[in-house]
Amino acid sequence: MKSPGTALAWAHPLVHDWFIARFDTPTEPQEQGWPFILTGQSTLISAPTGSGKTLAAFLICIDRLVRQALSGELADRTEVVYVSPLKALSNDVQKNLEVPLAEIARLAGQRGLLMPPIRTAVRTGDTPAHERRLMLSRPPHILVTTPESLYILLTAAGSREILSTVNTVIVDEIHAVADDKRGAHVSLSLERLEHLAGKPLARIGLSATQKPIELVAHFLTGSNRPDPAI
Repeated sequence: MKSPGTALAWAHPLVHDWFIARFDTPTEPQEQGWPFILTGQSTLISAPTGSGKTLAAFLICIDRLVRQALSGELADRTEVVYVSPLKALSNDVQKNLEVPLAEIARLAGQRGLLMPPIRTAVRTGDTPAHERRLMLSRPPHILVTTPESLYILLTAAGSREILSTVNTVIVDEIHAVADDKRGAHVSLSLERLEHLAGKPLARIGLSATQKPIELVAHFLTGSNRPDPAI
């Protein structure tokens, strides 16, 4: 295993120091996944629950947004979409995102750095109407949603506009949707999202259970593209 400093050499000092203070050292899926995610390559991470898969996917996105915020270039646009097949998990992930973002912001303040807030939002079938309207008027930088809600967002003009700026899509618990009609639905939504963005998206798949893993990898990227790093 690389030293923490080497594995996190790409990170902004704020992100680097926050991570080391909280976790001490990266986990194996983080250390192996980050080099591919850094290049924008689609990546499939298969690792047990509790091994840091979610942060493996999110930390580089957070680092990019932190750099934008510190340089004054953080715009009101959605850059990351996280798709979870479970509504409850969507809420958990938002909490897991907001804690790191709040702690990094606090660290920035301690160092005298002005960092505008990086916003997250959850959009499911249970999201209140006023929160849906707020999301459209001031898009979150990271949007957490379900496959069904992503489909709805891709059909409405207002939400299509905010999705047009996405550059990374994370599909969690990918095994749960890879082999049924819901999976076909997700595949179609990923294609529509990429078409809307007008550029190839970095696709990151996460799951503890993937078999056969090569088929799940192909499901993540779809046809006529190189399979992701596994």
